[in-house]
Amino acid sequence: MLARTPHRRGIIPFILILAALGYWWLHPHPPKIIAIGYVADRSVTLWNTLAQVRQPIEELHYGDRVEVVRQEGTAAQVRTASGALGWLLDTRQMMDPVLWEQSAGLIARARTMPVQARGQTKALSNVRIEPGRNGRRIFQFMRGTPVLVLKRAIADAPPSNDEISSDEKVAVDEAQKTKQEDWLLVLRAENPTPTSQASIAATGGLASAGPVSGGPRSGQPAFPVAGSPAPPIAGWVLARFIEPDLPGPVRDYATSADLHVVAWFELNRVPDGSGGEAPQYLVAASHGGQGQACDFTMLRVYTWGSVRKRYETAYVESNLCGHLPIQVSRTPAGPQFHFAEAGENAAERTYIMQQTSVRRVRDGPSRRR
Repeated sequence: MLARTPHRRGIIPFILILAALGYWWLHPHPPKIIAIGYVADRSVTLWNTLAQVRQPIEELHYGDRVEVVRQEGTAAQVRTASGALGWLLDTRQMMDPVLWEQSAGLIARARTMPVQARGQTKALSNVRIEPGRNGRRIFQFMRGTPVLVLKRAIADAPPSNDEISSDEKVAVDEAQKTKQEDWLLVLRAENPTPTSQASIAATGGLASAGPVSGGPRSGQPAFPVAGSPAPPIAGWVLARFIEPDLPGPVRDYATSADLHVVAWFELNRVPDGSGGEAPQYLVAASHGGQGQACDFTMLRVYTWGSVRKRYETAYVESNLCGHLPIQVSRTPAGPQFHFAEAGENAAERTYIMQQTSVRRVRDGPSRRR
């Protein structure tokens, strides 16, 4: 029997190394993950290449998690949960994990806030994580998207060349003074369910003072559901991009008085004299343009007169500096509403309506800083 030589013993490891290299060559490792992202649009197409002639690979939806393996300018190559590898043409269609967490937290908070008004977008509208043009975009509403208005804020507007006066008599510092614009915190409106009908008045699409129904229950995650046909979206939108859905009486009175309506509520309903019921409204409004320190400066209560069968102004108060939210509740004594006032008369103002009479019942310490 021939003994093994040292030469033969050295060949075996060499062959094993070659086999391993060959396997590695034929079975390359998957691309290295350089970032994690979440789809930030309702639907996004994943493409097989960045070339002009390309084929779609997969359709992604809001909240889908992807792994970024390569970036080329504003495009990113990503791997999906199904293992598909393809290209997103615009990285703005993704949120990073930090922004995703912030967006989920904003949704959870928005769903607990009282609705102040309803409306719809007048144009394609960017939704941002905070008020202001510098706030990071988290979504984009299409024109005609129904929204619930929850809060108002002001932020600096970027100056433009046409806003700089050419009149030499105008001081430069006045010409370059920063303007401010109104922003609204909104939540995309969902189709009302039987349990939410009580919180959203049917006439005129009015919102009650209660929090938005359908919010996450205790112990449930606040994150949007990936792939949902209409995922919940909350964020800040330029106020001038929102068209308010005013009920007929409020719209008519606001137009005739040149009011900018900020919030409105159905206080209760009374017999209309014809066998039905008519809603009675609380309206918060202001005069003037954008950038005002007060959310609203006046209150109006419109009640239904069953004898004349028309709406009448039952209560008027001006020269306020009110801040949203306005909280409305129904008590045995009648509808009650309250809000915070700022300025020299800072206080928590509370009112009650009995029949067609509205009176202020008490003040409390202001919750505003």
